[in-house]
Amino acid sequence: MKARNRLLKVRGFTLIEVLVALGIVSIALIAGMQATQALTTNATRQTDVLLAHMCAENELIKMRLSTQMPGVGDSDITCEQAGHSYQVRLSVLPTPNPSFRRVDAQVFAANAPILRLSTIVGRF
Repeated sequence: MKARNRLLKVRGFTLIEVLVALGIVSIALIAGMQATQALTTNATRQTDVLLAHMCAENELIKMRLSTQMPGVGDSDITCEQAGHSYQVRLSVLPTPNPSFRRVDAQVFAANAPILRLSTIVGRF
């Protein structure tokens, strides 16, 4: 009888051992899910920054290629890139030299700022 009791104890795990193992596995799974979520959020952010950069660069290049000096003031432009809609706010500011203007392009997605680029535009 004693031999049989020893054999039964050796065969299985106790409830505490199973619960500890489940706790360890659940902590590992939660950490993996958080890492996956962080990677997804970072990839989305990189996509938004890249597309916003393209929108801002397009508007600044239009200003540089224009034959007229841009007027001082603000303007809002909608930009579509890869199925995403962005708002580009252009701010033209005077500089101490009247032959140059500072142009800031700030890009927003859903009223959240993503990117700001600046350049100087000169008189041709």
